Amino acid sequence: MPANPLGRALRGRRAGHHTLVWARPELSAPEGFALTSPAFEHNEAIPERFKGKMFGATPSPAIAWTEPPAEAAELVLIVQDPDVPMGKPATHALAAGIDPALGGIAEGGLANPSPVADVVYGKGAFGKLGWVGPMPPRSHGPHAYVFQLFALDRKLSLTEGFSLEDALRAMAGHVIARARLDGIYEAV
Repeated sequence: MPANPLGRALRGRRAGHHTLVWARPELSAPEGFALTSPAFEHNEAIPERFKGKMFGATPSPAIAWTEPPAEAAELVLIVQDPDVPMGKPATHALAAGIDPALGGIAEGGLANPSPVADVVYGKGAFGKLGWVGPMPPRSHGPHAYVFQLFALDRKLSLTEGFSLEDALRAMAGHVIARARLDGIYEAV
């Protein structure tokens, strides 16, 4: 497939990792547990089957975490692409109400509606609820997809369709541990 001239022209434009929610001081906490996926290693390629589509659902990769602190009442997962050619990262998943004791979410588990009990979704890319797979501009270069998992000392009680800003306000001052997993995807 020939190179995409727009993707090439925008290669130098990226929101940057400093724009991730991970970088916000009010969400800072020790990395008190680990986040992994059987589908890809940290900083390695996300398989093509998880690629986003303009129409139709795409399965989310399975994720697993080690035991968070005992005080964790809820987990919040935020998946962002900081390499988009605009001022803020694109949010590819925004899920709250995750039971820390689950230990993970199976492949396709971030579908809407959620097959995981008590999980509620916020609005992500294109206003969608649930997982939106990688869809970087072709020829723009590799994009990071940063899975950020936050353990909170209280339940947030967010309702379906909440915004990223709603989540950040509710989470501020309540993050007791966090874990991160970066995957890479490139549309050539």
